[in-house]
Amino acid sequence: MNILVCVKQVADMEAKFKVAPDEKWFLEDDIAFKMNEYDEYAVEEAVKFRESMPDSNLIVLSIGAERVKEAIKKALAMGCDSGVHIKHDKEYMLDSYSKAYAIYEYAKDKNFDIIFTGMQSQDRGSAQVGIILAELLGIPSVSTIVSFKYESGEVEVKRELEGGKKGVVKLKTPALFTCQLGLNTPRYPTLPNIMKAKKKSIEEIEFSYSGNLAETDKIYFPEKKGGAMIIEGDPKELAQKVVAFLKDNGLA
Repeated sequence: MNILVCVKQVADMEAKFKVAPDEKWFLEDDIAFKMNEYDEYAVEEAVKFRESMPDSNLIVLSIGAERVKEAIKKALAMGCDSGVHIKHDKEYMLDSYSKAYAIYEYAKDKNFDIIFTGMQSQDRGSAQVGIILAELLGIPSVSTIVSFKYESGEVEVKRELEGGKKGVVKLKTPALFTCQLGLNTPRYPTLPNIMKAKKKSIEEIEFSYSGNLAETDKIYFPEKKGGAMIIEGDPKELAQKVVAFLKDNGLA
């Protein structure tokens, strides 16, 4: 059983961002990076599946600059067998199709039975890379899965729908699945597994495709439009202040 899980390294969403001078992305100086949250669930599900399937092989793949190896190493410490780093110093300039095609070029002759990705990235949020990859590989895909069960070459998953409802999908492998939050509880890499991960191999591949279908024109912070007025006091005072405000602004 050959398994692939794709991860992305993203900036810590709690960081203070500054737009870069070219207005194409943000300045990465003094920004902490970590594995995309949705991808942590994908890695956990891939590792759980790997552990249940004797003689299987689990590869973790990521596209980006040298720093993305930290995300790969975390996945290796969580239980992946080996890693693949597709090198690109400006991954943020690539659109979803370019990233999917780069993964396709690696995966097309590897005969992966199961591929896991996160539902979306926390920075771009396109939720497209996994689905495009499945289309390029010519295999079925199921998005936003919240449960996964495999038996004798058939997978049964539940996927999240609107209004809190779930849809049940059954399909045969090979197949690709994008993972939603809550699918599982991602494990925390233990020190012994972190040490073992240092001995696991990471294959490096040069990014060779340049065919963006979409370009980033400009990024910017949304304009602030007014503010809120905080009214304090007991209920009677609050009512009087609200009435006065409405009268003063011609609303009552």
